[in-house]
Amino acid sequence: MVQRFVMSIDQGTTSTRCILFDARGRLVSVVQREHQQHFPRPGWVEHDAVEIWKNLGRIVPQALAQAGASAEQVVGLGIANQRETTVLWDRHTGAPVSRAIVWQDTRTDRMLEHLEREPAARRVRQLCGLPLATYFSAPRIRWLLEETPGLRERAERGDVLFGTMESWLIWNLTGGPEGGVHVTDVTNASRTMLMNIRTLDWDAELLDFFDVPRVMLPEIRSSTEVYGTTSRVVPGIRIAAALGDQQAALFGQTCFAPGEAKCTYGTGSFLLLNTGATPVLSTHGMLTTVGFKIGDEPAVYALEGSMAVTGSLVQWFRDGLELIGSAPEIETLARTVEDNGGCYIVPAFSGLFAPHWHSEARGVIAGLTSYITKGHLARAVLEATGWQTREVVDAMNADSGLAASTLKVDGGMTADNLLMQFVADVLDVPVVRPMVAETVSLGAAYAAGLSVGYWPDLEGLRRNWHRAGQWLPSMDPGRRDTEYAHWRQAVELTFGWMRPAETPATPGSDLVEVVLGDHRRLEQLCRELRNHEADRETSRAELSALLVAHATATERVVHPSGQDSAFGAELLAVLEADPFDGDEFDKALIGLESVVDAHVRGEERGLLNELRRTLSLSDRTALGRAFTGERRRQLDLGCGTLTHVKENAARLCL
Repeated sequence: MVQRFVMSIDQGTTSTRCILFDARGRLVSVVQREHQQHFPRPGWVEHDAVEIWKNLGRIVPQALAQAGASAEQVVGLGIANQRETTVLWDRHTGAPVSRAIVWQDTRTDRMLEHLEREPAARRVRQLCGLPLATYFSAPRIRWLLEETPGLRERAERGDVLFGTMESWLIWNLTGGPEGGVHVTDVTNASRTMLMNIRTLDWDAELLDFFDVPRVMLPEIRSSTEVYGTTSRVVPGIRIAAALGDQQAALFGQTCFAPGEAKCTYGTGSFLLLNTGATPVLSTHGMLTTVGFKIGDEPAVYALEGSMAVTGSLVQWFRDGLELIGSAPEIETLARTVEDNGGCYIVPAFSGLFAPHWHSEARGVIAGLTSYITKGHLARAVLEATGWQTREVVDAMNADSGLAASTLKVDGGMTADNLLMQFVADVLDVPVVRPMVAETVSLGAAYAAGLSVGYWPDLEGLRRNWHRAGQWLPSMDPGRRDTEYAHWRQAVELTFGWMRPAETPATPGSDLVEVVLGDHRRLEQLCRELRNHEADRETSRAELSALLVAHATATERVVHPSGQDSAFGAELLAVLEADPFDGDEFDKALIGLESVVDAHVRGEERGLLNELRRTLSLSDRTALGRAFTGERRRQLDLGCGTLTHVKENAARLCL
């Protein structure tokens, strides 16, 4: 009997791999080829899409040859890809209009600051589940259309196509200019900011907001179906699945049920939690995304926390600082010391991703003393990944109402036992690694095999999953809490870094610091109110008073005509809800949290950055004192009571 295989293409940030898997999910052959990273300006990251396509043309035949297989033995091909990376190309020639703009690129930051001020900006997250951030595709499309002469006119005529990497590869594999299929799947489409998270179709309101012509967009399809057959590279193979790389890892880790979570540790790291058939809009900085869609079945959604710099921090330690000769050496160096020596590295090289979303942030090394050695720095590099994971898990637990009991992990960094133990310690839950570490590629293969009947059902895929490693938490809780508090202090130092240097203000006097303090307390009170065991009456009263006082002080001191997010009705619902009725109270709280979260994110990325750029320290200090005085006056007057909110609900705005 002729053996059959499933082929997987993993088009990643630094390389492209082709892997063949057998019916038991075992790796049969693998060929990998790196592509060049281009950094033309600070914050800009680009790839040559043609180079990636040519690399694919080399590795697919090599993978078949390595396995001694022919194209006829491949039942289907699945593609996993770096997601938000944006390619625009000419429909008639197949030539890209420029290099691809990579998901790490931050060139659209200034554009987003302007877009955030538009009234329609409040609708974006409700429609697509994503915050306005440089991370996603839509701002990049608009940037290219505006910055490339004549490109918008060509796009509106239908001569220019857009795609993330799977669209680019499928189009080329199925013929390119000679009849190539222009499609994407729901997981990749959900990362563009242009797809409605509920209808799973391109949204007219979002297209209008970002000014993107619909004619250039691919057709949105499910994650597991036959899109077409290859006519180039190796003809005759059915392309039967496509998923964004992190959703492919979720699939490969067999996280098919709500509440199951995985984290992929690579160049960046991505934690996804399956939330089932209903999208959960985050109020804690997580992303709402499509996890996968199997054929005609309903879509399965997920919450995602994205950490931009994890494995790439180790690469910087190796290549930038030249303190190690190879990536694995960092564990050996880190083990020469017992702890980090009080040193923390926050790798905000291109801003902070989840749960903060500060694109203006830049990295810091905090706690340096003459005691610190390269061993302490190595440990701080590894611990940065652990603490970022802790921040994401805390936020995800708050959004979902679930407490993580286990974390499935995969990716290259899981080979570092010291790091995996640290992740288990800071999360205080077991961390488990599967036998097949290449779960991104495996997930794409699973989806393709499921699509063509190579595997019959999801339970059959579950039986292929086997544990290879496990790390159990062993850190003292007091140490964990103390070090986490130090990490959070270090993170705050990165905020607003892209501004002229000036003398730090006395804590609490600078308006920016005062407002940030209010933001942190409002978010903390919302978290406390989610806890059914907490004193909800006390926390609710403080939240209401602080929110009203903060809004009033902002209106009177900072921007009298700039507030337009009414919150009176949402606050009133929380005040009138029975705190002992979990469903009623939680429903009311979610509505208020949504308004508060939008205000906090918008103010931190917009107003506060503007204040840092345009006002001197002395001016901000004067405004900080005025703001604090007005807020205290409102609190002294007893603002935020049920009676007060009822009387003033119509004018309460942020």
